[in-house]
Amino acid sequence: MSDIVEIYDLRKAYDDGFEALKGVTLNIKKGEILALLGPNGAGKTTLISTVCGITTSTSGSVKVDGHDTVSDYRAARSMIGLVPQEINLEPFETVMSTVRFSRGLFGKPKNDVALENILKQLSLWDKKDTQIRALSGGMKRRVLIAKALAHDPRVLFLDEPTAGVDVELRRDMWEIVAELKADGVTIILTTHYIEEAEAIADRIGVIAHGELLLVEDKDKLMARMGKKQLTVQLSKPIKKLPARLKSDALVLASDGASLIYTYDTRAERTGITKLLSDVAAAGLVLTDIETSQSSLEDIFVDLVKEDAA
Repeated sequence: MSDIVEIYDLRKAYDDGFEALKGVTLNIKKGEILALLGPNGAGKTTLISTVCGITTSTSGSVKVDGHDTVSDYRAARSMIGLVPQEINLEPFETVMSTVRFSRGLFGKPKNDVALENILKQLSLWDKKDTQIRALSGGMKRRVLIAKALAHDPRVLFLDEPTAGVDVELRRDMWEIVAELKADGVTIILTTHYIEEAEAIADRIGVIAHGELLLVEDKDKLMARMGKKQLTVQLSKPIKKLPARLKSDALVLASDGASLIYTYDTRAERTGITKLLSDVAAAGLVLTDIETSQSSLEDIFVDLVKEDAA
């Protein structure tokens, strides 16, 4: 799969010396969903804004489908759609006129059939003649997506697209994202809802303090960095761990009713057999055993902690 976005050594520094981006290099494949995760102020929005031409970089380069975003900016920007965090729409315009205007901004010929398809895909067709001010917050977010898609972009940036929307609308929007991917659109999203990135992204990028810490296939990342926990339920609570069970990998739950053992699935030996033997030798009776895998959120938190150390 070829790359549609090529970002090389991208830097953004301000007059006061603050560096928002510190040499970010990233290639994004055609037709993939890339989720960018990072704490507030990490540089996610600055990176997106720079690629989209809203912010000027200090140095580095960006190409979109081979078009340099500075020397060939018209062609590059025609490839890009952006759904920003903030809702900023003309309140007295109708949905259709808003979307039609956005298409015209990119010099695209009038094509109300194409716009009708977009509005239907976003469940906005019955609102086409409604003024923006009469729409709910969720519907306004759908209009932002329709505006971003009006000129047929092949790369779509979604900057916190589900922030502040209800659970049902959030689910609907991710279904829309899946449909766009099926149509061959490349999608880059930032989100605070890590479980959503875990559910729909092909690759995960983690950014902190203006630096890209890693970019990796989601499944490979979780297999490489994810840890498993074994929870041993005890028949009777205990107040402290027996001496023979004390280990950095083993902790007693706060209620004293279970032991929690963390292990690496990639290790040659997990130590589970020895643990269970030691539990029995300590005179403890277990009633149940269950395992759980580290979530993407656990991995993300660990990575950001390491970067801050």
